[in-house]
Amino acid sequence: MAKAMLDVFHSSDDTAAAIVRNALLVFSVEGVIVIVIVVVVMILLLLILFIIACKFKPWRRFLSSPSSSSASSRSRIIKADDLERPLISEDPNTASGQRTRIYASQEPDLQTLGSISSRWTQEPTPNQITSPFPQLTHSDSFVLDIPDTSEENVVGQTLKRPLVTNQLVEAQKAGRKDDLKFIPRFDVDTHREFLQKYKADQRSILILEVISGPSRGNRYSVKSTDTSGLPLTLGRVPPSNLVVKDSEVSGKHAQISWNSNKLKWELVDMGSLNGTFLNSHAIHHLSGSRHWGDPVELSSGDTITLGTTSEIFVHITSQTESQIPLGVGLASDPMSLRRGAKKLPMEDVCFYHWPLPGTEQFGLFGICDGHGGVGAAISVSQILPEIIASILSDQFRRENVLQNHDASDVLREAFAQTEACINHYYEGCTATAVLVWAADNESFYVQCANVGDSACFINTDGQVVKLTEDHRVTSYSERLRIQGIGEPLRDGETRLCGLNLARMLGDKFLKQQDSRFSSEPYISQALYIHQSSRSFALLASDGFWDVVNVKKAVQLVNQARERNEGDRDASAEKIANILLGEARTQRTKDNTSIIFLDFDNTNRIDSS
Repeated sequence: MAKAMLDVFHSSDDTAAAIVRNALLVFSVEGVIVIVIVVVVMILLLLILFIIACKFKPWRRFLSSPSSSSASSRSRIIKADDLERPLISEDPNTASGQRTRIYASQEPDLQTLGSISSRWTQEPTPNQITSPFPQLTHSDSFVLDIPDTSEENVVGQTLKRPLVTNQLVEAQKAGRKDDLKFIPRFDVDTHREFLQKYKADQRSILILEVISGPSRGNRYSVKSTDTSGLPLTLGRVPPSNLVVKDSEVSGKHAQISWNSNKLKWELVDMGSLNGTFLNSHAIHHLSGSRHWGDPVELSSGDTITLGTTSEIFVHITSQTESQIPLGVGLASDPMSLRRGAKKLPMEDVCFYHWPLPGTEQFGLFGICDGHGGVGAAISVSQILPEIIASILSDQFRRENVLQNHDASDVLREAFAQTEACINHYYEGCTATAVLVWAADNESFYVQCANVGDSACFINTDGQVVKLTEDHRVTSYSERLRIQGIGEPLRDGETRLCGLNLARMLGDKFLKQQDSRFSSEPYISQALYIHQSSRSFALLASDGFWDVVNVKKAVQLVNQARERNEGDRDASAEKIANILLGEARTQRTKDNTSIIFLDFDNTNRIDSS
């Protein structure tokens, strides 16, 4: 009995101990959980306090001086809601809408900054930027004082965008902002006033030459001031001014008149049976009606086609060009019958100006070879000479060229501004421009700039010098340039986006897609040409150089000179047509244009 009671007592002690142990275990687990919760809450509170402190920075109130506190109170903190607010000047003297807005959420754009003109050198307004662009950082807030560009302020067919050159883009990619040199913006309004004033004082001369068809070789010229001879008529029979004896040409086929308001020559179809085409584009009513068409403007280098075979080359010059101090010959042919029945449109445009507007001793000669259409070539042939003339009308720039015998900066700037002005996304063209300026004693300096594959050679003192660089994708120099960009061409790759050219003006869509395209021109050294050297220059599109090499071309020129020694009829124009005839003989399959410059005064005739 006693033993049983002891067993019960011991068993009860064990039960109590177990209960106590279980209770302690439960309390210990709950304590740990409570401690963990407390620690987490404290960490969250500290984190919240840290975020609040970083956001409001209350210690600034105690650490800053009274002056700095007042200054900081004037500066507004940009909040999330403010990111879409434009940063504009609060200057009450600033007219509304006269500033370009740059948003705080945007990084400064190099294209916008590239258009800043010399106004940066003027005294800044209180809210204007006071340091040059290379010193700006990503966090800088600034206001650019840029005139409003919402108005139509461009020449010809233009693009409403700030001026930016390839040098700026390449410098942006390389991150070398300290090396940027801003090119002054082309002041279109000032230039337009200057150009209109110059043109108003000039007399335009229209020269027409039949270059193909039964009446090939017929010529006619008229001055814009010759009211008795205007408008002039093109037709098969007299009294047409330019008679084209072709059965496909109507008696009175087309008419050309001078528009004194636009200072332009205009062509209109007179209801012909077989139609009138300008650069392979119809200007007549396609319905076949005998009603007159709408007038279209003519440019130097255009080709007028009457019917299907008779083609007329257009050259437009000014009255002052009768005093041109060198021989100039132009010849052009679309070679439209070289591809069987397929009509080959004429996309070459030739141009020359002597003197350039506003100058007395500078002249410009050039060829633009279009692709994808003739629009880009026409735009460049009109805008490039005007920009070069505008630059050289500045006395400082002109004297700098004359003293240093170098126009590299002028040509480079003109090409960059022309590229920025033209608005051709799906058309492009080569551009080869030869700048000639007169020195003392009837001698000259010649310098050339080009993009593409229209080449220029000059023969002086018995030596042939190439003034251009070939920018085809297959050329060695272009492959080196593309390799330097970091995107080298693959073996056997001869085209970029279907084009065999890597440099051109226009084609802006392709340039956006592939950074290997460029509009940066190659610029030759200036050559001195003495009047007694019997020198000549030959500028031609690739349709000529594809079938005639330089050696053969020089040989043809020398033979023409020898056969016609002392004959004043052996003009530069005849030599140009001889060279064009050789391209026909060799059956070139591309548009062919030639400009022949004769610096030898023994073969020179008065262009009037």
